[in-house]
Order: sequence, then C-alpha cells, then structure tokens
Amino acid sequence: MGTAIVGVILLGIVGLAVRSMVRDKKNGKSIQCGGDCKRCGGCCH
Repeated sequence: MGTAIVGVILLGIVGLAVRSMVRDKKNGKSIQCGGDCKRCGGCCH
C-alpha cells in the first residue's frame, strides 16, 4: 500500500513539472535557455 501511495505522489509531481514546461513553452519561454532570450540572442526559438 505504501508503494502505491508513493507512486501516486511521484506521478503527481512529474505531471506538475510537465504541465509547467508546456505552459512556459506556450508563453514563449524556452526550456533550453531559461527564457532569457536577451542573453542568448534568441537563437533557441
């Protein structure tokens, strides 16, 4: 039973991380350069 609870918690954390990455990508932020396109010259888009 404990393994199932830990698995559900882990899946929730991974799901939130993926959702955050998708939301950032839709808002124009890049995962590779941290979203600071002034610093990298915008080459990651």
